[in-house]
Amino acid sequence: MAAFLLGAVLLIVQPQIVPSRPAINSNAETSSQSVQRELLKKTSQKNDFKENIHSNGSCQQLPQTIIIGVRKGGTRALLEMLSLHPDIAAAESEVHFFDWEDHYRNGLQWYINQMPFSYPHQITVEKTPAYFTSPKVPERVYNVNQSMRLLLILRDPSERVLSDYTQVFYNHMQKHKPYPSIEQFLVKHGELNVDYKAINRSLYYIHMQNWLKYFPLDHIHIVDGDKLIKDPFPEIEKVERFLKLSPQINASNFYFNKTKGFYCLRDSGRERCLHESKGRAHPQVDPRLLEKLQEYFHEPNKKFFELVGRTFDWH
Repeated sequence: MAAFLLGAVLLIVQPQIVPSRPAINSNAETSSQSVQRELLKKTSQKNDFKENIHSNGSCQQLPQTIIIGVRKGGTRALLEMLSLHPDIAAAESEVHFFDWEDHYRNGLQWYINQMPFSYPHQITVEKTPAYFTSPKVPERVYNVNQSMRLLLILRDPSERVLSDYTQVFYNHMQKHKPYPSIEQFLVKHGELNVDYKAINRSLYYIHMQNWLKYFPLDHIHIVDGDKLIKDPFPEIEKVERFLKLSPQINASNFYFNKTKGFYCLRDSGRERCLHESKGRAHPQVDPRLLEKLQEYFHEPNKKFFELVGRTFDWH
């Protein structure tokens, strides 16, 4: 464990050579390096690293795999399903280490302290959906671990936009706060409002280009979120292979809950479903407006398919 943590520190101390991919904006790079130096100060001191070792031999360690996104793509479902595997130790909460400055400045020891206790043979996983669309995150992850295995789960961009709105809408409802209709976000001056943040988050090719500056495509496994909803087992099998895990998750671990309308999990005789906030019905949208939204994503989707060498069954 001490050797592993020392390796993590040395990895940050050594100059990082970025692969020969698109150049980074110099101002952004300078800012990132400044924060990285602050991170280094917190992690290079010998006493800053503490081996949080449990009496049973488990310990907290940096994750070897991160679910980087996408928001409302099914990250929670993916993490819960992956947790069925005995060789996976998953962080319960979204950590937001690489995208929130207050967390990032706390240093790697703080990050490690957010991880679950795991055994040497287990893979530690954390998920923070905001990572995928945050421009500064890929470089920061790369500086910590160039060999990181990344999981990205995507859905039809139009459906993701509606899910994005639905989550925020219900969050306001629970606080008894009014919230505008989705049309007020999607339409501006009679045209599709392409400045709407939820639309920007669905421009997958833009964000993917940023990640490919630092990580080769074979380090990023894309999970089809739409297929995961309809038939989860084949998608989880692919994740097992990507992470080089022994095939431990079976079709019997999933069962369709007719009341909820989606698949739930069965683990060692125990049955559990995702939180009731998952699978909420989307708002009704004028078909013509929905068609405009789908048309808008046609070209961006095409660029994404070319970028990753793979197509998806999206509108």
